[in-house]
Amino acid sequence: MAFTPATTEQRFVLDHVVRIGEIAATERYAAASDDVVDAVLEGVGQLASGEWAPLNRTGDTVGAKWTPDGVVMPDGFAQAYKDYVEGGWGGIGVEEEWGGQGLPFAIQTAVLDTLGSANMGFALCPTLTVGAIEALQHHGSPEQQALYLPHLATGEWTGTMNLTEPQAGSDVGALRATATPLGDGKWSIKGTKIYISFGDHDMAPNIVHLVLARTPGAPAGTKGISLFLVPKYRLQEDGTPGEFNDVRVVSIEHKMGLHASPTCVLSFGDNDDCIGELIGAELGGIRAMFTMMNNARLNVGLQGVQVAEGATQGAVAYALDRVQSARAGSPNKDSVKIVEHPDVRRMLMRMKAQTQAARALVYYAAGQVDRANLGDHAARNRLELVTPLAKAHGTDLGNEVASLGIQVHGGMGYVEETGAAQYFRDARITPIYEGTNGIQAADLVGRKLGLDNGGAFATLIADIRAEAKDERLLALVDACEAIGRKLATADADDKLAASYPFLTMLSVATCGWLMERQGGVAGSDDFGRMKAAAVRFYLDQIVPEAMGLNAAANASAAVLYSIEADLFAA
Repeated sequence: MAFTPATTEQRFVLDHVVRIGEIAATERYAAASDDVVDAVLEGVGQLASGEWAPLNRTGDTVGAKWTPDGVVMPDGFAQAYKDYVEGGWGGIGVEEEWGGQGLPFAIQTAVLDTLGSANMGFALCPTLTVGAIEALQHHGSPEQQALYLPHLATGEWTGTMNLTEPQAGSDVGALRATATPLGDGKWSIKGTKIYISFGDHDMAPNIVHLVLARTPGAPAGTKGISLFLVPKYRLQEDGTPGEFNDVRVVSIEHKMGLHASPTCVLSFGDNDDCIGELIGAELGGIRAMFTMMNNARLNVGLQGVQVAEGATQGAVAYALDRVQSARAGSPNKDSVKIVEHPDVRRMLMRMKAQTQAARALVYYAAGQVDRANLGDHAARNRLELVTPLAKAHGTDLGNEVASLGIQVHGGMGYVEETGAAQYFRDARITPIYEGTNGIQAADLVGRKLGLDNGGAFATLIADIRAEAKDERLLALVDACEAIGRKLATADADDKLAASYPFLTMLSVATCGWLMERQGGVAGSDDFGRMKAAAVRFYLDQIVPEAMGLNAAANASAAVLYSIEADLFAA
């Protein structure tokens, strides 16, 4: 199946959801003129459709391979990555002083959207590098920034996050990796990290690992964690990669999906010769980690958009080609393309609407990043509030749309040759990594509702009310406001039991607001007519569905704890 970049949709969302014109009117982002934005979207679309999309199936069927000398990517990946680097795509959102183009984060989001829609597994490589850049920009020393950021900004070198260990999954505070001072500002790093996306590969001359570890005498838990910069190859005096830094790839995971992304087990310091540098202050690892994590959570929400876009394009193409059965009730008994059947149209319309809703939500959050970077304190609070929505709801929708894509294909969707199953397999990890969606919901009710003494939540509700016109959407907003007030004073069990349905309701309310805004300015061309139909479907059918979660969001945790834990096995 040919991949078509969603350029028109992306530009529309940038204009009417992000309101990129307002951001570009500032001195910092003045380079984001209309012609530059159009050129970026068109250029990355050509790279994605011409080089990245044709590798999608190879990445799935061949996948990354472990060897004693390191991970080897499938044929074609190294050249496609080289062209990405030489095209300057890695530096879109990086500050100009480090060799980037200094464009808004929202434009960088659109670039990753296109690349990931074409080849989600491959796009994890630059996605992780973006997080490493963010951490060094905010917490690295001037020397570290000068040595590493220019290479990371271009994508010449890639970056990773190393948090998880075999005994410490979501409980970061349980990690055991150690960092011992060597007396010259360097540290000896030792330990094992798991689930390290693109922890090794053969597409770049160096890989910059950001590693959480404990220093001697550090307190237990998250307060005792520091962040270290650990390159695969130590730098020589001229700043080029030199001696191997004792970072070994033990294995790569055999996964359900994302076969193009090597998920590595990395061992640091097997020969007591792994050298790292402290990033930021000692014991400041959690603060630095969240700089990476918050960025990563938005980009994982974006992966939900990516997989939904790819799955939707595949389902539409199949439905427009597959001929089967006459349309029910038609006097003409000839078989028709399955797109003519009402239930197939229902699924396709839902896929289009949910994909557009997810994109609106994630791009909206990206726009808040840019406004926060401009010094807007309210935008910073809004970003904190909507990040768990973007990550959790964006990935939930990616899974829903990918599943519908299989259903549209019917039996052929369950057969690997159509490629429909790959989207579902690739999508399934997204609600799990970078903080499970349950953790996102807990974060929403435990921390984000209380931001600015509840002001961030109240302002979002007020903004939606000020613009929304649909009565069902306004009713959902009312319900969200009432639940939010109730959860603010609820005990811990009740608050957490209600957190996930509440997150979904608030996400749908936010998406409904942003979708309705777009519907109000949709034109009469083919794109505008499709947009208007998707908006109408969203407001008519998806918003009322979310109201059905009201009972769950208002329920106490009593029934969950009305039995002993052992009874779940009964």
